[in-house]
Amino acid sequence: MAIITSNTQMDGGRLMRAVMALSGGMDSTALLVRLISQGYKVSCLSYDYGQKHKIEIERAKMNIRYLAEKGYSIDHKIADLSSAMSIFSSALTSDGIDVPEGHYEEEQMKSTVVPNRNAIFSSILYGYALSISEEEDVDVVIALGVHSGDHAIYPDCRPEFYESIGESFALGNWGSERVSFHLPYIDGDKETILRDSLINCQKMNLDFDTVFANTNTSYNPDENGLSSGRSGADVERILAFHAIGRKDPVGYVESWEVVLQNALNEQLRYYVMKQNGTERPFTGKYDKHFENGDYHCSECDTLLFTSDSKFDSGCGWPAFSQEHENAKITQVEDRSHGMIRIEVRCSKCDSHLGHLFHEARGPRYCINSVCLDFKGD
Repeated sequence: MAIITSNTQMDGGRLMRAVMALSGGMDSTALLVRLISQGYKVSCLSYDYGQKHKIEIERAKMNIRYLAEKGYSIDHKIADLSSAMSIFSSALTSDGIDVPEGHYEEEQMKSTVVPNRNAIFSSILYGYALSISEEEDVDVVIALGVHSGDHAIYPDCRPEFYESIGESFALGNWGSERVSFHLPYIDGDKETILRDSLINCQKMNLDFDTVFANTNTSYNPDENGLSSGRSGADVERILAFHAIGRKDPVGYVESWEVVLQNALNEQLRYYVMKQNGTERPFTGKYDKHFENGDYHCSECDTLLFTSDSKFDSGCGWPAFSQEHENAKITQVEDRSHGMIRIEVRCSKCDSHLGHLFHEARGPRYCINSVCLDFKGD
């Protein structure tokens, strides 16, 4: 199959032209490969905005060099916005704010939002696209790797944001009829992005593992550039590689087996505690656990139960006859699944814990293990 290079005219003699933000992360890298495979001449911008994970820019450079070795010459520029954006507050840029760990869609992940970041980035890209359109007399797409997994936490990754900002940019510029946003992954997720890239790497005779080893998704890599495997972005990436049946080629501070298990645990914890899900019976680590000590909420560390009230109910989940006197667990009527039950939730963080059943032998708090953190005497 013929590969369209940066010098090839196509689409009825018209050059297919794109500008894009290349962060050095997984999504934008996959997008770059996709655009090249589709025959676009691509100009990339990477942004130094004072991010703690600045290694992503070095990873972007590594893939630009790798693509050049494979015969794909890409125009790549780096825009230094670090001084201007140093006044913004975010866990990604501010030394006094730690990068949170956990699931990507949890509330605390909002601290990783950099105020107005994508509006700033898109504004620069739009000006770049207008300039290229004028100089080369071509239509230009602004390609971005935003996807559905970003929508919950990052408002500036949602389709309505780009619809609105595109209209505003068009109102404020001449020649805007020749520039448009291109968001091919907007309805997908990291798994669909990886599957797309597997196909495109094969088309282009690129080594998939080399391409993605030359990326960084972690918000808190160590001094050697190894990903923590614990940030929300890490967890999402690890689960995506697991979903396509491949080991992530990027380096982690712990083994792949360890970071994968952590990611799977985070996925389960989020499903149970934030989406009111339930562990499969007889799978939780505290079902047959009877050491002396206290059981705390794994989300907020509130003391919920003590070992004195724990008993073996045979139901497949940890069972307690009573809550700790200071727990003040919230009880909510639950009419899901055609039943009427009493749901129990942590009174401090409002996380789902399980259900309360009133039986002949007395109360039974049926609690998911993933919601508990045991502390021995």
